[in-house]
Amino acid sequence: MCATASRVLDEPLAGTAATATTWLLLEQPGPWGAKALTSSHLDAELGAALEAAAENTGVRVALIRRPGRHADSHSPVRRQVYAAHVTPGGAWLHSAVIADPARLLKLDFAALGRGEVASFDAELAGGEHTGEPLALVCTNGKRDRCCALLGRPLAAELAAAGAGGTWEVTHLGGHRFSPTLLVLPYGYAYGRLDAAAVKNVLTAVREDRILTDGCRGSSAWERPGQAAELAVRTAVGEERAGVLSVVRSESSAAVDGAPQWQLTIAHTDGRAWTVTVAQGAAQPPRPETCGGALGSPARMDVVAVRELAGV
Repeated sequence: MCATASRVLDEPLAGTAATATTWLLLEQPGPWGAKALTSSHLDAELGAALEAAAENTGVRVALIRRPGRHADSHSPVRRQVYAAHVTPGGAWLHSAVIADPARLLKLDFAALGRGEVASFDAELAGGEHTGEPLALVCTNGKRDRCCALLGRPLAAELAAAGAGGTWEVTHLGGHRFSPTLLVLPYGYAYGRLDAAAVKNVLTAVREDRILTDGCRGSSAWERPGQAAELAVRTAVGEERAGVLSVVRSESSAAVDGAPQWQLTIAHTDGRAWTVTVAQGAAQPPRPETCGGALGSPARMDVVAVRELAGV
């Protein structure tokens, strides 16, 4: 299993989250294929149209379903829909219930990506989600068997323990970090957590806090920014959600030719830090997915964290 190899080799988690400023989640009962939007019981043409509408907008579309048996009666059903914008300082989570998933095509995807929720509420009769934080566990075994073997039991255990915001989700990237999950509304991804650890994460989110153990990063940032923000959180012991942002990122070639970034992380209290992140290659080679060839996936290594004076 690719997840076993990654865990044994202690591959770093920071800087491995999928990137999206806004997540659009559609409930779809029944089985999912490897590319679930076009290989599930959702109309394939609609799935392709949703993919096209979201392209280059910052919106990532995924399918969700409740943990348990994945039967689909093929009869009309009311579907849960969520939209979550995860940029710090402007994060929100709204929900709606619809009968016709084609209504999603009426949404203004560019506006959603920018954090504007008006079209979601107007087109879908949506509103602010006031329930439990969402714990989205990747369980799509058609993409990678680790997601099924490790993700499904985790989702089932969370649901059985009363975590009402638990959903299975089609794809979060990084199969080798299974079980993987995304927590909304703040958009931090996690890997290799058991149910007890996930419950701690959800408790923290209810208190507007972010735990960094097992954290892969915030989907609001590109991979270097994810690693840099987590490094600052760890260095200064900052747990509060929404207080740190990546305000500058400049790339350059390191001495050995590997990419390197100088990033500025700003705090809402006026503090700021410069973080140097270098891209390395994970060694020794390992499978990035079950059944795949051995490879050396990119890793984000934090070289230095320096607080800026007088900012």
